[in-house]
Formats: sequence, C-alpha cells, structure tokens
Amino acid sequence: MSDQQQGTASSWWRRLGAGFVTGAADDDPSGVATYSQVGARFGFSLLWVVFLTVPLMIAIQMVSARIGRVTGRGLADNLMKTFPKPAVWALIALLIIANTINIGADLAAMGAGMKLLVGGSSLLYALVFAALSTALQVFLSFDRYAPVLKVMALTLFTYVATVFVIHVPWESALKAIAMPALQWHASYLTAIVAVLGTTISPYLFCWQAAQEVEEVRQIKERKPLRHARYQGEDALRRIAMDTSVGMVFSNVIAFFMILTTAAVLHTHGKTDIQSASDAAQALKPLAGPLAFALFAAGIVSTGLLAVPVLAGSTAFAVAGAAHAPYGLNLRLSNAKVFYAVLVGSMVVGAALTASPIDPMKALYWSAVVNGVCAVPLMAAMMWVARQRTTMGKFMVGGHLWFWGWAATLVMGAAAVIMFATLGHG
Repeated sequence: MSDQQQGTASSWWRRLGAGFVTGAADDDPSGVATYSQVGARFGFSLLWVVFLTVPLMIAIQMVSARIGRVTGRGLADNLMKTFPKPAVWALIALLIIANTINIGADLAAMGAGMKLLVGGSSLLYALVFAALSTALQVFLSFDRYAPVLKVMALTLFTYVATVFVIHVPWESALKAIAMPALQWHASYLTAIVAVLGTTISPYLFCWQAAQEVEEVRQIKERKPLRHARYQGEDALRRIAMDTSVGMVFSNVIAFFMILTTAAVLHTHGKTDIQSASDAAQALKPLAGPLAFALFAAGIVSTGLLAVPVLAGSTAFAVAGAAHAPYGLNLRLSNAKVFYAVLVGSMVVGAALTASPIDPMKALYWSAVVNGVCAVPLMAAMMWVARQRTTMGKFMVGGHLWFWGWAATLVMGAAAVIMFATLGHG
C-alpha cells in the first residue's frame, strides 16, 4: 500500500514501522546495563538527560529515514557515492567492530537474564538466542519478520510495569528533573556521555534507513521519492510520526529503567552495578520477586529485538558499501554477501560469549569505537541530506536541519569528554 493508504486505512499499529522498531531496539541489554548503572550510582540526578536526547534522536533518525525513503538506497550506498571510498570503509570497519562486540555483550546479558529466571547454563541460553535470532532473519521474509519485531518491541513495557511494583518517591524524582543538581566531575560527565552514546548509536541510523528501503521494495505502490515526488508529502508525514513515536517510546523506557534503579538501588546504597543481570539480582531482596522477574525478563526480550537489528545493520552497511544485493526480502542465494555478514557477525558475537574476554570491558571499548564512529557518520548524513543531486526537492532543511546538526555537535562534545575522561571516574 502507499504511504497515504497506510496512514488512513490502517490502524496506528500498522502505521508504525521502521522508526518504532528502531527506537525499541535502542534499549538493548547493553543499554539496560548503562541505564541501571546510571540510576544506581547517581539516583534521579541524571533523569534530565533522557529528555535532552528526545529531540536529538528524533532529528537524526528522521534524517536517516528520509535518506532511505528518498533515494531508495541505504546509508552506505549513499555515502559511497558522495565521499572517498577509503573513508567510508573505515567508518564501516568501526561499525562492524562496535556492533559485533555489542552482539556478544547482549547475548551474554540475555543468557545471564534467562539463568536468573529459570536456572541452567547462561552460555547455552546465549547460544540458543543467537541461533534463534539468526534463523528468524535468514529464513523469514521481510514482510513476515517485520511484524515479529514490532510485537517484540512491546515487551519493553515490562520496564514500565516494574515501576508499579516498587515505591517511587515521585516528589524527589520530579524535583531532580525540574531542577537538576549538575555535577562537574569526571564520573558524572562520563555517565552523561554513556547515556548519549547509548541512545544515539550508528547502528540505529543504518537500520532505519535500510528498513525504509525494504518497505519501498516490498510495497509495490511505493517508489523512491526522488522518482515519485507526488508521494512525498504523505511519506514524510508517516516518517515523522513513526520516528517520533519510536524515539519517544525508546526514551520513556530508558526513563523507567533509570527511575527503577534509582528508586530502589540508589536509595538503599546499592550503587555498584556492573551489568543488567546485577541490577536484576539487586532488585530481588530490595523490591521483591515480581520486580526482579519483570526486570530480568526485560533483559531477554530486549535482546531478542536488538541483536537482530545489530547484525542486520552491519550486513546492510557492508553489502551496501560493496554494491552487493541486500535485504531481508531476498533469498539467501541472491544476497550472499549480505547474509554472510549477518550470520558472520552473529557467529563472532556468540563466540565472544564463550571466550575469556570480560563482556563489560568489551562493551566499554565498543562505546569508545562508537564514539569515534558516530560523529563523522552523523556529519556525513547531514551533508548527504542537503545535496540536491541526491535528495532532489526533499533536501533536509529548517527545524530538522537545525536539530540534526545539534545532535551531531552534542555527540561531538560527548566524544571529546569521553576521551578526556578515559581512565577516570
């Protein structure tokens, strides 16, 4: 169906797509760990950062979605046509490293979360989750797989439910949001950078642009906007709605994660949280078995959504840069490079869970790599989005151009702070 038909003849649920799934995938198990650490260590004092990231996330993700919808090509395709190939490949190499480490860390967290719930081997669970996620992407067509991702996104509401089974001092929380007590030391600044880096990540840009391309290919009435200008108004309205809902949803979930750990763990002096499973375990004696179960179940469900997105975004980027066929709507035999990268990144990520490498240290360096990769990639996206030869009449401008560059500059400042505070805090 066309963008307009989807907007008027379908329910809100059908209208949500790439933006909603991308926003939900942002709250992966690694993100759960970050938000838990922030809430446990700093209490309510960093809740304000979640509100800061909302317009920045919406803008940069909307830019990536527009590039995909207008050109009918993914980010890597477009970057290869605009920038020197070695520079683009360097960015993609960083993306591969960061995504693969993230996959390994997320699988490890999922295995640990499952072990908390039912006992058994966390490694075995991690490997089963890796196999399941790979099989779904390889053997399900895009039109059948996309609804699965949307349903899995709803499982993030477990983190909202957790708040209703604990005591939250709302007056203190709201005061911290309205009048944040800013702190100017390395650990506080590092925590801000961690939240920004968790919410604004390169793999999300690649995934949302690619999903717009997938939908153009899957729905025969849709054409790339540069070749079908008459579809533009309806398409951009849908992208704006879908992306806004997705990013607000993502940040609402992040808010409740920080709120939960701040209200329970920080309040009771449990400030040393190293992982998402640590947070779940710490909740059990302090907030009861139901809060523990909801939090632990959320780790597994968020991973089932995020791990395929991480692997898929890597495959879209590599295949797009190599000008090889790509897409979850293609058969294995017709997109060999794409599926080889997808499966390969999942296999390496799964192997990391069985290695002696400390997943938290690996995740730390993944954040560093993401910090190096995100800013130039965002700047490149903003440049492409302003090129008339690429975007035609749909060049990004106005408020979207302002907020997109604001997001890029904020992430640039975050990267500077990250390197300035390495080894501190």
